[in-house]
Amino acid sequence: MADKRTHRIAAIPGDGIGIEVVAAGIEVLQALAARDGGFSLSIENFDWGTERYRRDSAFMPADGVEILRGYDAILFGAVGAPDVPDHLTLWGLRLAICQPLDQYANVRPTRILPGIASPLRGVKPGDLDWVIVRENSEGEYSGQGGRSHPGLPLEVATDISIFTRAGVERIMRYAFSLAQSRPRKLLTVVTKSNAQRHGMVLWDEIAAEVASGFPDVRWDKMLVDAMTVRMTLKPQSLDTIVATNLHADILSDLAAALAGSIGIAPTANLNPERNTPSMFEPIHGSAFDIAGKGIANPVATFWTISMMLEHLGEQAAAARLIEAIERVTADPALHTPDLGGNATTRRVTDAMLAIIGGRNA
Repeated sequence: MADKRTHRIAAIPGDGIGIEVVAAGIEVLQALAARDGGFSLSIENFDWGTERYRRDSAFMPADGVEILRGYDAILFGAVGAPDVPDHLTLWGLRLAICQPLDQYANVRPTRILPGIASPLRGVKPGDLDWVIVRENSEGEYSGQGGRSHPGLPLEVATDISIFTRAGVERIMRYAFSLAQSRPRKLLTVVTKSNAQRHGMVLWDEIAAEVASGFPDVRWDKMLVDAMTVRMTLKPQSLDTIVATNLHADILSDLAAALAGSIGIAPTANLNPERNTPSMFEPIHGSAFDIAGKGIANPVATFWTISMMLEHLGEQAAAARLIEAIERVTADPALHTPDLGGNATTRRVTDAMLAIIGGRNA
């Protein structure tokens, strides 16, 4: 018998409901490995997050990124707490991992799962099936800028958007390639070059240059404000979408809401060249208002784990997990409060485990 493939996973539950959904996700991940038989897991949990910050004045150790380089993938929960400024938590942990590991492609699939209704009138599940590609390393979240003359009437604060030819070109190539791999071969490039006349004009120019290498991909261009209208009124007209760090951050939350709930939305922070481990996370955040109540929706984490398994080459297990998710969401009795139900995290997880194990949910 051939040796099993072993995947080393770094689990960072973080804060709030991140702790609950990552625990649920690991249960499901281990059940998949046990059923599949072809791979095994080595999972290590890290206590990086706000509690560590309160204790040590740092969200993770100074050599945290170097530690993570030894893993095949990272499963991340959420970071953030009501008593700590959000910019400290974001730059202290999530961005402190994404940027040095060059996870420059943030990929967010969105579709209406069975049993879940979109708030859009008359929209059927097949009408909304998108993948949003977010540039994840520069743009509006480059971290360039500063503050001068604090507290004075002439105090100045700047955040500088950085668009490099190399950074824009690689995300465009990734987005066109992804669109090419999907049945519709359709890409929409989101821009704001009417107002941002330097960086976003470069963005547009490089999109056109890269498009010439993908003659089988149909593509169009939309201003970001008009894009919100198109997403809500003509969801069928969209398929693969690429946008800047800020624009895609906003649009992907809108997409999750249009698909029924942010509680089902997954994310992959990818280094497509696989020079460093990629990080996978649900997009819902730490949600301290429901933390500890046992009602967090774990579906986003399950879907996220499916993306992680696919990235690791475990396509059969990834497909099995998606099938189990669809069976769970199709049952209204297994909807958590964000979907209008009263199911608990535990109940949804148990149903997933039953389906994966071949038992009745």
